[in-house]
Amino acid sequence: MKRLSITIDPELLEESKRLAGVRTKREAVELALREFVRTRRMQQLIELAGSDIVDMSPEALRQWREFGMDR
Repeated sequence: MKRLSITIDPELLEESKRLAGVRTKREAVELALREFVRTRRMQQLIELAGSDIVDMSPEALRQWREFGMDR
């Protein structure tokens, strides 16, 4: 793992921890990054829906992606 020093709004960080149900700053930041990546990947898949590359509906893609993230 890489060590990183950043300045984050303390109120935003505390609210994030509370909403996520995590205890540490690290957990909150990692969860936020994971959710960001998942959301962006999902958006990319949705944009491919109906193309020759991906032949699934946006809802089918969403369900497929959510199932894959639970593993």
